[in-house]
Amino acid sequence: MCELVEHLRLMARYNAWQNGSLVAAADTLSDAERWQDRGAFFGSIAATFNHVLWDDALWLARFAGDARPELSVPVSLDAPREWEAFKHLRSERDAEISAWAEGLSQTDLKGVIFWYPGGGDMRVEKPATVCFAHLFNHQTHHRGQIHGMLTAAGARPGPTDLPIMG
Repeated sequence: MCELVEHLRLMARYNAWQNGSLVAAADTLSDAERWQDRGAFFGSIAATFNHVLWDDALWLARFAGDARPELSVPVSLDAPREWEAFKHLRSERDAEISAWAEGLSQTDLKGVIFWYPGGGDMRVEKPATVCFAHLFNHQTHHRGQIHGMLTAAGARPGPTDLPIMG
């Protein structure tokens, strides 16, 4: 199997592992603490979690050929508002990402992804490999913000080092 395909599958496993760790740490906080504005780009732990959940859905839709997912994937930093609903959706999305990665082939790496930002007429086209890497890089960026906010709030996320992932 192609090394890049295997790497993307590894990143999908890492994504689920890290989300599980952050969600478990956030479970130790109250709802008010999760929604408290902490001065991060999206404000709160919960809003940042919701942003990543939304963006993952957007990219998965693009990978599936939907060039205008903004029309079907609503943007909301405030939804889901309920923590249990978020955890359910995060778990489902992580399973979707894992299934997508497991279904990748060498041929998929040679394609392009195109979309129309904001539903407009301007077409953006990038190599699929760049878009696939972006999915995981974007998650890691915002999980770092969440990790920092959780730690500052007194929660203790688990380790983040890839080599110790189980």
